[in-house]
Amino acid sequence: MKTFKSITILALSMASLTISAQDKKKKDTDAIKAMCGCYEVEFNFTETFKVSKDEAYKPSPSKKDFGLEWVELVEDKPNKIVMQHLLIVGDTTIVKHWRQDWEFENTKFYEFYKDKTWKFVTLPSNAVKGQWTQRVYQVDDSPRYEGTASWVHVDGTSTWKNTADAPLPRREHTIRNDYNVLKRRNIHEITKYGWLHEQDNEKIQRDDKGADKTLAFEKGMDYYRKVDNSKCIAAQNYWKKNNVLWKNVRDKWQSVFNLNKDLNLETVVKGQPLFMHLFDLKPTATKAESDKIIDDFVKKS
Repeated sequence: MKTFKSITILALSMASLTISAQDKKKKDTDAIKAMCGCYEVEFNFTETFKVSKDEAYKPSPSKKDFGLEWVELVEDKPNKIVMQHLLIVGDTTIVKHWRQDWEFENTKFYEFYKDKTWKFVTLPSNAVKGQWTQRVYQVDDSPRYEGTASWVHVDGTSTWKNTADAPLPRREHTIRNDYNVLKRRNIHEITKYGWLHEQDNEKIQRDDKGADKTLAFEKGMDYYRKVDNSKCIAAQNYWKKNNVLWKNVRDKWQSVFNLNKDLNLETVVKGQPLFMHLFDLKPTATKAESDKIIDDFVKKS
């Protein structure tokens, strides 16, 4: 009788844990998808502490910018959520912006190393139990950075924190060449007004042996304030017209990632970076056309 009672208690405990895990995962997915919609965005970045001993070192100018951005829910599966950011310039001009993918209990990673190189690594499944990987992509859907962490839901707020190495952001690589890695501490917080992307970044010069030299630290605060979806109609219409083209691009990149090996990309081909080649394509471009462009940028090992 005691054995039967013990088994029953164990079974009930396991069932309770399963329900609890399912409830937690639903809260996670609700938080992730809460980032979709139309937003007035305020971007703020400023250097905080200088570490470099070079007296000639000059900090980057503080940056404050504003924009209107539509975040499209592209894919919604139990273990994977894909969201595309579309920046609205003026009233009708659309710029395909960054993309973020979220994958549950992922074990395969492309970790940014330096310059145009990413190292493929795997983690044991127990190291990512209950966690979500956020993958952030360039405007041309090539990789930027990714990392894994747990969503935390406390006191009515939902947050996700992770530190990952990344390439220089566009606002920096056009004005700086004295560092080649941005170590990003990313905090995503769902708020009453929308969501906040907070960053504590470290500007690093990494040499060919992997040794790091920190030049400075940087603070970033990007506020996404939700507005009526009607303000982002132009972006929604753009996506309806161009989503097949960009699905072809995503699918091609996925075939590259599925090789599960280090990735090294060309900076320019025929005098232009990758995004310019892809942005020149018409919505009716074939998959073979976009595949060929990406193949030209992937260095053969």
